Amino acid sequence: MRNRIDDERQVPDLLASGDRATFERLYRQHNGAMIRVCTAIVGNRAAAEEVVQDGWIAILQNIGGFEGRASLAGWMFAIVLNKAKSRARRDGRSVSFDAGGEENSLAAAFDGRGRWKDMPELWDEVTPERILAGRRVLDHVTAAIEALPPAQRAVIVLRGQHGLDPAEVCAALGISEGNMRVLLHRARLAVRAALDDLL
Repeated sequence: MRNRIDDERQVPDLLASGDRATFERLYRQHNGAMIRVCTAIVGNRAAAEEVVQDGWIAILQNIGGFEGRASLAGWMFAIVLNKAKSRARRDGRSVSFDAGGEENSLAAAFDGRGRWKDMPELWDEVTPERILAGRRVLDHVTAAIEALPPAQRAVIVLRGQHGLDPAEVCAALGISEGNMRVLLHRARLAVRAALDDLL
């Protein structure tokens, strides 16, 4: 059994061979985000946990078919999100990932590269007091993300928190890149508004 993986390209082979340490590392790295995104789709945490558990089983059963056309994380999230969408349909739940038209406030808050035009005050002035209050800020950010509409929450978790490539997020959620950008910007605005209220 390996404790350290020297080359990320080895991960699918190690997982396929039943390497427990590799599975545990992937589980710790991705399970929480999978549950957060699936909760947005299926509507409650208990159902999301069931979906994610089924997703892990499907990942392990199908890892031999992983071809590397996307990142391993993108491939795994696509499997889990397909299971979540199937569960939502079965339960009569509909979650739209259509962002609709882009709002003017998006252009006002971000530059052409998707970065803040004006950094939130919290990030500009780091003081010892703010470092100590970090847990409180993190609690507010977490609450703000949990309060987002399902589509925005899914995009910000996958793209903003988990770092999947835009193409992988779009493929996993079945949306266009423009739609993904709008959802991500709206989510970021809502989180920033929650931080501004905190200040």
